[in-house]
Formats: sequence, C-alpha cells, structure tokens
Amino acid sequence: MPKARFCLDRVLALEYKSFLPQRQCDLMKKIVVLGGGFGGMYAAMELEKVLSPGEAEITLVSKDNYLLFTPMLHEVASGDVSITDIVCPVRQLVKRTTVLQGLVTAIDIKRKRVSVSHCSGTESDELEFDYLLIALGSVTNFFGLPGLQENAVTMKTLDDAMHLRNLMIACLEEAEFDVSMGRKQPLLTFIVAGAGFAGVETVAGMNDFLREAMPRYKHLHDDMLRVVLVDMIKTPLPELGQNLGAYAAKKLAQRKVELIMEVKVQGISARGLELDNGSAIKANVIVWTAGVAPSPVLRNVDCRTERGRIVCNEFLEALDAEGIWAIGDSALVTDPFTGKPYPPTAQHATREGSVAARNIVASLRGKPKSRRPFAYKTMGSLVAIGRRAGVANIMGMQFSGFIAWFLWRSIYLMKLPGLDRKTRVALAWGLDLFFRKDFVQFMQITTPLIQNDEAQNFVGVRPEQTETGRV
Repeated sequence: MPKARFCLDRVLALEYKSFLPQRQCDLMKKIVVLGGGFGGMYAAMELEKVLSPGEAEITLVSKDNYLLFTPMLHEVASGDVSITDIVCPVRQLVKRTTVLQGLVTAIDIKRKRVSVSHCSGTESDELEFDYLLIALGSVTNFFGLPGLQENAVTMKTLDDAMHLRNLMIACLEEAEFDVSMGRKQPLLTFIVAGAGFAGVETVAGMNDFLREAMPRYKHLHDDMLRVVLVDMIKTPLPELGQNLGAYAAKKLAQRKVELIMEVKVQGISARGLELDNGSAIKANVIVWTAGVAPSPVLRNVDCRTERGRIVCNEFLEALDAEGIWAIGDSALVTDPFTGKPYPPTAQHATREGSVAARNIVASLRGKPKSRRPFAYKTMGSLVAIGRRAGVANIMGMQFSGFIAWFLWRSIYLMKLPGLDRKTRVALAWGLDLFFRKDFVQFMQITTPLIQNDEAQNFVGVRPEQTETGRV
C-alpha cells in the first residue's frame, strides 16, 4: 500500500504538470521539503500560500501520512484522547504539494539528489531538487548504554504511545492473574527515566492511568503499585526554574510518584535499571525520555554540522551549501537575543518553517535582499503534571496548579491543526469529566486461519452449515 501511494502521488503530479505548457514545466524549480513534522509541514503550507500555481514544484517527503501533535502524545498513552484525535492527514493540510510517504536515506548536496526509500522498504528512488529544506526531526538517543535500546520503551511516535498503553494494561492483567492464582506478589513497578518535559508529562499520565485502573482489578490494591521518575538532575523541569520544578516534584510526590534524583542511569541488566549508586530497580516497564539526537541521515551530509545539526545563518540557510535550508532539530541557529542556539521545540520549528519558506521563495525569485532573518523570543513553556494540575512559564509569568493545567489545555487546543481535531479533543476532555476511562488493550490479532489438514474435514459442507460461515 505505501508503494502504491508513492506511485499514485507521482502520477497525480505528472497529471498536474500536463495542464501546463511544456516549456513552463521544464523551467519550474523543484523545492523539496524533507520531514512531515511541525517544521516541514508549516514550511510546505507557507510555500503554498506564497507561491503562485505553476511557479515551482513542491514535494514533501514524510515517513507518516499524518502530522502528529506531539504535545498531546502522553494523553494517548493515558487514555485521555483517542489515537485519531491528535493526528491530521498531511493531504488535508497541503493541496498543491506532492506528498511522498517514505524514508530519507541519503542527501547528496553536490548532485542535488535525495534518496528516498519506499515505506515498504523494497525500493528506493532519487528526487532532484533546486532548493532543499531539511526538517527531519530527531531520534531517541540511548547514549550507548547497555540494554537500553533493546528493553526500554520510547515516547516519540503514536506507536510508542499505544505500545506503552498496551504494556501498562498487560502488566495489570498479568498481576491480577498471578495474585488470583496465589502464585506470588506481583511486580507492578514502572519507571520513567528523564525528568524533562516529556518525562514528567509521561510519568504523570502513567500514574493517573494506573491508579485509576487499579480499582477495576479485584485482587490488586494501590500499595502494590510503584511509579518511579529517575534523572541525574536535582529537580524536575530545570527549564522552568527552581520554583516550578520544586512545585512539580511536590505534586508528583503527593500523587505517590517516587522521585529518585541526582543518579545516573548505567543501563539495563538482569537486575533491572542499573544506577550509578550501585543500586538497581526491577521493573515491568522502563520508559526512556532522557535524550534525543538529530536524524542520523545528517551525519553524511556534505556541509558544516555541530553535534549532528546543520549550522545555519540567520536566514536559516546552511553556511557552506547553496540552496540548502534547515530548521527544527536538524538546524543549529543562533538566537540573537541570547547568543545560544535555539532550542529544538515545536514552537520554534513552526516559526522557522514559515520564515525558511519565505526565504526560499525570495531566493527563487532572485530577490535575496527580501529575505528576513529568524528572530523569535520564546513565549514560554507549559507542562501537565497529572490530573488537573500543571506548571507554566508564559512571558516571564509563572503559573502552577489548576490555572497552569487549564492554560495548557486551552493553548494546545487552539494550536491543534484542524477544526475537526479541536472539536474531537474538546469533546473527549468534556466527557472525561463525567465518565471513566476505558481500560481496553488494543492488540494486533489476526483472524485464525484453518490449516489445510483441518480444511479437509469441511469438504462438501456448505458455508451456511458451518458455525463460522452461518448466514
């Protein structure tokens, strides 16, 4: 199916070009955007807004055919919203852009070619470009710690959130079975490593989900459950300051989350999660949110990079590569207000995408003087720390508790793309006030098939005569 979708997009693009004069088609510049995250999508939408039809050919390469609203990812794992509520189809957001679902495997700046592998993994193609915008995002960084990549759960994708939800329910079901059979004291320990934004929101969502689910299980009680947050820093959420970090730590502790701070994770062994103080914690589930790294594709790009990110000027252009732009996690851009690199967050990526798109159009039209530098002051940060509580720093003003939680929901609801998605999430949040969550495990189970030897028993039997074929 991905291959068919890939080919269909090529056909549609050719059909669109067929309506244009041949000479105009030949002269059309090719703009390729790599990455369907916040940066890449906002860049593609801005390009469609600024460019006239037929002025340039826009191609977006994305590994998914949807835009994932990552700030609400932990709410999928905790059951607050449905998996379809926080995704928006790419083709609903862009109309004149050729969307190719595939994985970028290589970028050849000298030849102006990008190698793209079909999602099926069976074939690959090369795309030509005149202007290239790199917005490939980041991947989880395990820092080479033993056993971590093989055994830890990540929180980067929609699959990760659903996998974590299924694991939590599976652990509860297994514990209920063990206790009811009188076999042993169940192991119900869940660890989140990393006390940044993603880690705190994940551990808070997991804790709410698990403790709300416990009363549904006859043989389990709350004291059996252990939810742990681990990090080498002193206080959670250091980006928000000491006061808000201390408030978050206090609130999590009140909700029975165990905080183990100022210790380093050494890896995962048979003993469990190994810490640098010599101790180990045996756990059912270990979630790793303590590090990210730029896309590994950038390691072989022939331009200047630092810490895996492409070094760009104030116009978001690669310093030593003509026709190349980079944004988001793929770019290292200096903040003129602080002298430090911009943080790789969604609020920066979306704005970088719009600015880069306009600068690409300025270069395409031969008006380099109309380019504008990227200069943006961070509006603030918001973090949900459990049911109806949060912390926020907005334009220097600090909020905590219910007000911060309400701001978190209000602001992110407004930023969620599409009126239909906004409505779905608002309804889900509203219903959550009156009804309990559904603790349903979504397993990928196919219908059992009859083997050949079993099928012989049904020779000569009409479908309506069998139990499975009754009409």
